[in-house]
Amino acid sequence: RMYLNRITLIGFLGGDAEKKVSNATNIALFSLATKTSWKNDAGTWESRTEWHRCVAFGRLAEFAGSLAKGAHVAIEGELRSHEYQREVVVGDQRTAIPQRVWEIRVDSVLKLDRAAKRESTGDGDQEVPR
Repeated sequence: RMYLNRITLIGFLGGDAEKKVSNATNIALFSLATKTSWKNDAGTWESRTEWHRCVAFGRLAEFAGSLAKGAHVAIEGELRSHEYQREVVVGDQRTAIPQRVWEIRVDSVLKLDRAAKRESTGDGDQEVPR
């Protein structure tokens, strides 16, 4: 049997990456926007932006944690989901409903903003080993 859970995304960060530490492990969280465009039946262009929750760990999180809003990146990783109980209040009733969150567990980040990098530091793409 063969299984494959691999995702590749190229997009822009919606905000500065958020750095955290959990059980002495560095974690970086960031939101990546991808965009799809198509021509509708009327012949005009439409587009849809999809937001992806991305999580990096360890040494990669140190690099990913430095990414700022608007950074153009290519990421690779695995699609993961987890469930938690979300508390909902209706009137004076409190109830918990299961909520499923999908995220990409990132194992590779490639910075693509070459032009801006070349002007400021003189080097090209940066890739961090796993």
